Amino acid sequence: MQSERFPEPTFQDPELVRKGAYINGEWIESAPEFFEVTNPASGDVIAKLPEQPVSEVERAIDVAFDAFKTYKNTSPRDRAKWLRNMYNLMIENVEDLAKIIAWENGKAMCDAIGEIKYAASYFEWYAEEAPRLYGATIQPSNPTNRVMTLRQPVGVCGIICPWNFPSAMITRKAAAALAAGCTVVIKPDSATPLSALALGYLAEKAGIPNGVLNIVLSHTRTPEFGLRLCESPKVKKITFTGSTNVGKILMKQSASTLKKLSLELGGNAPLIIFDDADLDQAVEQAIASKFRGLGQTCVCCNRLYVHSSIIDEFADRLAAEVRKFSIGYGLDPKNTHGCLINEKAVAKVEHHKKDAIEKGAKIVVEGGLLPDLGSNFYAPVVLSHVPHDALVAKEETFGPLCPIFAFDTLEEVVELANDSEFGLASYVFSKNIDTVYTVAEALESGIVSANTGLFSDCSIPFGGVKESGFGREGSLYGIEDYTVIKTINIGCLPPRI
Repeated sequence: MQSERFPEPTFQDPELVRKGAYINGEWIESAPEFFEVTNPASGDVIAKLPEQPVSEVERAIDVAFDAFKTYKNTSPRDRAKWLRNMYNLMIENVEDLAKIIAWENGKAMCDAIGEIKYAASYFEWYAEEAPRLYGATIQPSNPTNRVMTLRQPVGVCGIICPWNFPSAMITRKAAAALAAGCTVVIKPDSATPLSALALGYLAEKAGIPNGVLNIVLSHTRTPEFGLRLCESPKVKKITFTGSTNVGKILMKQSASTLKKLSLELGGNAPLIIFDDADLDQAVEQAIASKFRGLGQTCVCCNRLYVHSSIIDEFADRLAAEVRKFSIGYGLDPKNTHGCLINEKAVAKVEHHKKDAIEKGAKIVVEGGLLPDLGSNFYAPVVLSHVPHDALVAKEETFGPLCPIFAFDTLEEVVELANDSEFGLASYVFSKNIDTVYTVAEALESGIVSANTGLFSDCSIPFGGVKESGFGREGSLYGIEDYTVIKTINIGCLPPRI
């Protein structure tokens, strides 16, 4: 039976698994309708949560708007204390929080634990940034005037998050917003809402004032929820991580109130390996980038460009490591990789795989469906000598398909890498600093990672260019998107003495 093969997790603090939305410090479990949250590994229902009416979004916005009136005037040191409390609570509960992710998302526990630690780091980082929102003094042309600038919180922020990092995509946004003095209304993905609700529970324990952090829930009404957040004049900013198509819709809907926007959208990351690269390092790091979360991340390398003189050796070495993966139930700690989020994700990987093979790609690791485990389990695929007209060259797979393309010259590979409407992350591997720097400057992406496949860190700016969106999260820049600059001009001062 599925329940025996995919047992439910046990928690040190069962209260982390919530059963309702969170508005104004209250848990709302009743509703006329409910939606089901399922374990993607087994298909078992793991929670039934209220399918809230649109009126509840409006109430959450009103609550956040009223809370902002006082929260914006709280001491930065108080906000820092609450954020530090959130960090400490997440680290104290890291195992339980990781189990929730693995349970509702399907990723392996090793990945889930890494996500929780990464997610918590944003609360730590912005606890330290909260007291450091500096302005400037400016000497205008009129010698009797003085000018200063202040950074003030923008107001209520609507946070719309995806399923692939159900904890980290919230904390990366909410931590910066709360540090700046903003209040938030969070709409998590209906496939993975339990991680968001666990953060609401911890926010209570951390002492964050009522109404400052609110979480609304819906499955069937998600587009309506997004529309209300975008069109409400009380919401001053929308921040979204997800597909480019949805990002464009949200941007259009936000135009009526000219909201601030931060959009972290689709990717099609190229990873370039030159013939002088450290091949062992390149294999290790390419695997770290490509197969984290079974390829279900926006910064996973989607196109691997390997110099033609080493493509076969690289593919063989990478294949040998991929064959060591242990695919299975994410909550079983012996497994290195879990399952995909749903059958739609499986179908897209299969479609891209078949298309590339039909157009002439060489099969290195066949991979594919694992029906004995379940409908959402899919073994990684490695293909080499993939033709440049394959779908995977243009479309983001978001799964465990590793396509390797051949190239011969620096100019050629930069042109191929940039031949995409997306521009989130890129990777380059070479021992030659001239090559690294030249290519890094030429690549059209918001992030370039050289000689490493993992770069995510709270201290670095995260965001893209082109149709991968705009705005930056994390780092010293991340808090700026949650503020507005006010200029104060004082005139007709007496002459200096």
